[in-house]
Amino acid sequence: MSSLLDRAAAFLEDQGLLTRAIVYFERALTADQRLRGNDHPDTLMSRSNLASAFESAGDLGRAIPLYEETLTDCERVLGRDHPKTLPVRNNLAYAYRAAGDLGRAIPLYEETLADYERVLGGDHLETLTIRNNIACAYRVAGDLGRAIPLLIQNLADRERVLGGDHPDTLTSRNNLARAFESAGDLGRAIPLFEETLADRERVLGDDHPNTLSSRGNLANAYRAAGDAGRAILLLQRTLADCERVLGADHPTTKTVLGKLQAATEP
Repeated sequence: MSSLLDRAAAFLEDQGLLTRAIVYFERALTADQRLRGNDHPDTLMSRSNLASAFESAGDLGRAIPLYEETLTDCERVLGRDHPKTLPVRNNLAYAYRAAGDLGRAIPLYEETLADYERVLGGDHLETLTIRNNIACAYRVAGDLGRAIPLLIQNLADRERVLGGDHPDTLTSRNNLARAFESAGDLGRAIPLFEETLADRERVLGDDHPNTLSSRGNLANAYRAAGDAGRAILLLQRTLADCERVLGADHPTTKTVLGKLQAATEP
């Protein structure tokens, strides 16, 4: 029963239906706690999934303590190197980064990446994911000298291991474009944003949350390049789509609204 609830919740989360996803994740966790106990690996993963949904909804006040509790329990029950413990550590670092706490995020990322490379190998999907995440943390911290080469390498590795159309590969391409934009290199950022958006529309569909995010990123780059007209039109369309698909309270919707407000300020 709990596994069905988890799968349904994961599908809803992927579609951006976070309020419904959280309800299903909470039901799955309750079922696992009742049937398997608090320390069972399935219960620990249910708790991690619920924390991830809170994080996706922008509720870091609930996500971070739940991740911290789950990581402590995973290390105690499963061990630091267990394949189910490592993703929880990565997710906690991601939540710290989302909260702006780079002082805790980056060291935790670096520690976790070393463990992934040692335990799972450099080409494992999870290793590629955390390498992407740490590069993004470097970008947010303004350390583009480390971020851009790592993102370039990560994109090449994901294209080699996963293929050019894999959603994770598209994420790497989007993140590299954002790093170029942060460096003021709009000549490389804008074509890469445009390519990524076209690929996400083709692979994921026009209404997928990642596609909507890509559209907002491209519009922001147009605005940075001085093309306010294209930026505003694209942001208006994207905001309408976000409100329709994700709802007005979704973090992506709020981000796009902020970009539109900035683009239309006199």
